[in-house]
Amino acid sequence: MTSSCIIFAAGSYYGNEPSGDEVPDGVFIIAADGGLDHVRGLGIRPDLVIGDFDSANARVPEGVETIALPPEHDDPDMLSALKTGWSRGYRDFRIYGGLGGRVDHTIANIQMLALLAHNGGHGLLYGEHSVVTAVCNGSLSFTSDALRGNAKNRMVSVFSHADISHGVSETGLKYELDNGTIRSDTVLGVSNELLDEQPASISVSDGTLIVTFPFEAALPTSKTDIKASETLGPLASHVSVLLNKSR
Repeated sequence: MTSSCIIFAAGSYYGNEPSGDEVPDGVFIIAADGGLDHVRGLGIRPDLVIGDFDSANARVPEGVETIALPPEHDDPDMLSALKTGWSRGYRDFRIYGGLGGRVDHTIANIQMLALLAHNGGHGLLYGEHSVVTAVCNGSLSFTSDALRGNAKNRMVSVFSHADISHGVSETGLKYELDNGTIRSDTVLGVSNELLDEQPASISVSDGTLIVTFPFEAALPTSKTDIKASETLGPLASHVSVLLNKSR
């Protein structure tokens, strides 16, 4: 399946989200719990609503498929949404409302980008000025016209999500790196820049990178050597033994 799955979550929105008439045909739309309130405001009818409904105020539209999760379970609603989208054949995910708001949710959502990458998928988290993604044993490639018009935001930053990422290369950016090694506790790739009329690439041969790039930029092409997994696992229906309450 080549089409994307768009997930609307309950985090911060910045006014740059698609409205109902801007969503491409064939895209599968999931509202994750409080994301239901946001799709309603954007004039978007979701294909699926999922969550334990501790944050949604709007009613699920009549006729829309709903998966109600128990109030206590291991997975956040975002992960449940990703698992469901994955189980229906989607491998490319675009997520709105997954940044800002609670910092713990932001960190968790970035971890989920790595989970997608580890399983041969690709995810994008949309923020106010930047998009966050992850690449594992693969590459991101920007075209020479990635910067649109007189784009002021050119900032690209690269972090190692793995303890150590080997064979990291950054070409076509203001600062280049050739077959380098970066670590999760070393800040080396912050505040690089896309250049005018210059294709750019970020790649890693062994490891996982978290990459941020301008919201205004054309989306890069993502490639990976990892074969897509059949599943991200079942939906969580309870609290695991590791997380059982002490009383």
